[in-house]
Amino acid sequence: MPLRLAAALLLLATATTSWFAEVATAGRVFNVSDFGAVADGRTDDSEAFLRAWTKACATPGRAAVVVPRGDYLLHPLVFRGPCKGYMEVHVRGVLRAPPGLGAFRGCREWVHFSSIDGLLVTGGGTFDGRGATAWPLNECPQKRDCKLLPTSIKLGLVRNATITGVTSLDSKFFHVTVVGSHDVRIHRVSIRAPRSSPNTDGVHIQGSSNVHVTDCAVATGDDCVSVGPGASDVVVSGVSCGPGHGISVGSLGRYPGEEDVRRLRVANCTLAGTSNGVRIKTWRGETWPTAVSGLVFEDIVMRKVRNPIIIDQEYCPYASCRESEQRPSAVRISDVKFRNIRGESATKVAVKLSCSEASPCRELELRDIDLRYVKRGVATQSRCAHVAGGVVGGTLVPPSCI
Repeated sequence: MPLRLAAALLLLATATTSWFAEVATAGRVFNVSDFGAVADGRTDDSEAFLRAWTKACATPGRAAVVVPRGDYLLHPLVFRGPCKGYMEVHVRGVLRAPPGLGAFRGCREWVHFSSIDGLLVTGGGTFDGRGATAWPLNECPQKRDCKLLPTSIKLGLVRNATITGVTSLDSKFFHVTVVGSHDVRIHRVSIRAPRSSPNTDGVHIQGSSNVHVTDCAVATGDDCVSVGPGASDVVVSGVSCGPGHGISVGSLGRYPGEEDVRRLRVANCTLAGTSNGVRIKTWRGETWPTAVSGLVFEDIVMRKVRNPIIIDQEYCPYASCRESEQRPSAVRISDVKFRNIRGESATKVAVKLSCSEASPCRELELRDIDLRYVKRGVATQSRCAHVAGGVVGGTLVPPSCI
């Protein structure tokens, strides 16, 4: 373990121990075992967790729901606010979702934090979604109007929230979603699922602002981080991604009323063995004129990435696309900067900017790009379509096509 990370974890442990001593003295710690949790991995402990949450939520000041070491089976839960004080959920054990989908009728989330102002989820524990029992039931990769499987952890309508120092394992669908929320930090979270697991996005952000995803390790079967409609002022920094589909904006433009994506910064990230690096993807054929602007991708390392830099405004993942999906995308992309991106491309086309004929990309910047093909002696290439000018500078490997 790197010395800096070890020191940070020691500091976190020391601070946590001190804080627990303080809140325990004040009687604001609510241990799920005291509310009937069995922790044998077979008994449904959901009601015990909800009873502990209800007591803590009604307590003024700072209160904690504590989950000791052990194996807890939890059916779908909503930890609902508003609460009278700042809430902490300190997970030391392993929370396990029910296998399959039978327990999720009418539920699109497994653990849902809703309408809370002031939340910390931490403790070093694991949220095990047991996704392998449900992935064969996921029709979304082949079927356009599919039923979505449940997300493992959802922050819905929350403010001032942090998730740190926990692991999300094998989600049935997305691992962590941030929806309609503000001032959120996802920090030092480990997210793991196999390369073959469908739609297991690591962190998905939508309709939310001031969201920071920092120093996380994500290995999954879909996007490591995905930024959807209505996201603004998002920072993704220090993320290691791979396997997975990269760090993506989108997909956008499929549904009516989608809000704009504005002000995203992706920096100091490493992507290894992913199918994409940094990507913007919008659906063909739809007429919803969402705007994407104010994006910066900088100081990023690519290691054997298939599409290191890609704008794809011809997105349609199905083998057969509808006639309407032959029309160009209406999503408007402007003011996007790619700076200091370096490493290895697993394909010859290291930079692909495939913009919309109906709405060409504007104000793109390529600066200090150094992406070499994994096979020595073969040059990488750039390909552009419908790019209405831009700015280039510094080292450019491959040569710019804008």
